Amino acid sequence: MKRAGLLLLAVAPVATVAVYFLGGDSDSADAGAGGKAPGTQRPYDEDKTAAERKADDKLIASLPPGLAAPAKKELAQQLVASAENSTLNWRGQYGYIEDIDDGNGYTAGIIGFCTGTHDLLTLVERYTKDHPDNGLARYLPALRKVDGSDSHEGLDPGFTEAWKAEAAEPAFRKAQDRTRDRVYFDPAVRLAKLDGLGTLGQFIYYDAMVLHGPGTGPRGFYGLREAALKEANTPAQGGKEKAYLDIFLDIRTKVMKEKKAHRDTTRVETAQRQFLYDGNLGLKTPLEWKVYGETFKVP
Repeated sequence: MKRAGLLLLAVAPVATVAVYFLGGDSDSADAGAGGKAPGTQRPYDEDKTAAERKADDKLIASLPPGLAAPAKKELAQQLVASAENSTLNWRGQYGYIEDIDDGNGYTAGIIGFCTGTHDLLTLVERYTKDHPDNGLARYLPALRKVDGSDSHEGLDPGFTEAWKAEAAEPAFRKAQDRTRDRVYFDPAVRLAKLDGLGTLGQFIYYDAMVLHGPGTGPRGFYGLREAALKEANTPAQGGKEKAYLDIFLDIRTKVMKEKKAHRDTTRVETAQRQFLYDGNLGLKTPLEWKVYGETFKVP
């Protein structure tokens, strides 16, 4: 969702694991909102017993809200928007849409839904079920056709204006919020809590989910986590939180630098890692950080 012109930035595994999603490997498309590979997502923990899922739910319910607390969730959206759109005004991005030449077609909305990575299609399909007469519904055949590619076939010249117009509708804004939470925020925060991570760690997972997508390949979020687990234990496994997160960020920045669109890693190095080195595991405000050389502050 970066605007054009920006340089885009041993113990056995713990038994209680969050709901993963298999969206395929992120190798084929890992820019925009995170390189979500096309394909239907399904629960990664579908083989878990009902008792295991119930135990996970019970553990989550016993923990502090962390990043899910309203004020922290607002802060999380501001932090992501600073890296994705160079602004703290994340609510001003519902109507954002452009092709940033990353191979994912159009990137749009508050979390960078992409026409080439299935999530934008899913968003419009779900929205159309509830609002069949919306201004984007007529583009569904074209969206299905271009899914998995960078093509604009059937979308130009009217799709971008239709998206902007629909973004003025409160219902479509809510639909974007729901998709963000269902696909990115909720799974990331849930897994971070099960890994024993505090509010900062939950945000680190969330931002990685946004940028890299919920893929299980080496460049998807779950692939990054698996790589980190090979080098360090999570706090839930008896490891040190700071050490584990430091390694996770190392692995993430290495993957980011493999792609031209993500080589500027300031969203990690002069933001998340700085918070980590400052010992701010609770992501407490006030906060000051830099992304792409620009300074942002939250009082």
